[in-house]
Amino acid sequence: MSGNQSTSDKILLATIDLMAEKGYDGTTTKEIAAAAGVNEVTLFRHFRTKVNLLESAFHRYHYAEEMTILFNESLTGELYSDLLMISRTYHKIMNRNKKIIFIALKGSSNLPEEALQEASRNPKLLKKLLTKYLTDLSEQGKVLTSKPELQALSFMWMNYGAFVSNLDAKEAISEESLEAFIEESVRLFARALTP
Repeated sequence: MSGNQSTSDKILLATIDLMAEKGYDGTTTKEIAAAAGVNEVTLFRHFRTKVNLLESAFHRYHYAEEMTILFNESLTGELYSDLLMISRTYHKIMNRNKKIIFIALKGSSNLPEEALQEASRNPKLLKKLLTKYLTDLSEQGKVLTSKPELQALSFMWMNYGAFVSNLDAKEAISEESLEAFIEESVRLFARALTP
């Protein structure tokens, strides 16, 4: 770990590494503290509980903040290029944060409710952002949509399915293949919604 990381970041990254490997129940705060190079008192001073620690990891290392910035600052109103940027950004973030996603998927039946709620905040926000985007473009006559929320979910599930299918794959899909999938699926999606 880099010397430039804050103590909190070191603890969160150690948490993600250990829980991705051993699961939530199989990871102790003592192990997390040791892996982060701090004592357990420091861990508790920063996060108070193991549940808070996992919630903080989901909050810090998921996509809600980056996607909000993307929607607020980078989209142009041109459907194909915007959806392409959204898909590429989504996959970049999801691949960068594979371990935290894996914790949510692998441990969903035994993770504390508070942590699951924090993990689910991200897809709910993305659905809200996509729905508003499609609604706005529909009102401008740039998109044909009678069910923007359903179409937002379809777009999300298309990308999520591609991500998850590669998560446990014996051989990872190449960057070129992922890019080809993104371009083709976005092209089809945009064509279906273009007046």
